[in-house]
Amino acid sequence: MSMINKEIGDFSVQAFHNDEFKTVTKGDVLGHWSVFFFYPADFTFVCPTELEDLGALYGKFQEAGCEIYSVSCDTHFVHKAWHDASENIKQLPYPMLADPTHKLADIFDVYIEEDGVAERGSFIVNPEGKIVCYEVNAGNIGRNAAELLRRVQASQFVAEHGDSVCPARWVPGADVLHPGIDLVGKL
Repeated sequence: MSMINKEIGDFSVQAFHNDEFKTVTKGDVLGHWSVFFFYPADFTFVCPTELEDLGALYGKFQEAGCEIYSVSCDTHFVHKAWHDASENIKQLPYPMLADPTHKLADIFDVYIEEDGVAERGSFIVNPEGKIVCYEVNAGNIGRNAAELLRRVQASQFVAEHGDSVCPARWVPGADVLHPGIDLVGKL
């Protein structure tokens, strides 16, 4: 079943961000664009490459009015320990949400019960708290932050310009399509 336009449920989780613990709730997500970036676990292999990739483009996500929330089923204490142990993770500028009860992983339907971890899921959530775009990868396949940013920008564009659609490889400033009978069979 598709998750497009599904409103995320209420949640309250601990996070590690800017060298401190804090609580993040659904209320913190409303009113701006968000990316929930699920990964299996701290202290692993593919996960830090993805988190670093996101960190490198964090400024561009912020320019787009989008907050990134990385999420694993680890505790906020484990996030801090990973931050303290890894020079690369120490540089992450966005909140790392802790989901040891897998509340968020259940909301986004990415919890792998037999392994006790989340799948690699990327979810773009609009300011109303609804999922507008998502992908879920197998655990051994890393994601590309530049493509995720492009999808955030495309999601924002179509939200603002409901009569236009973004073709493959669309980037801000590129031509869009205006669906109509005149385009049928011509592209």
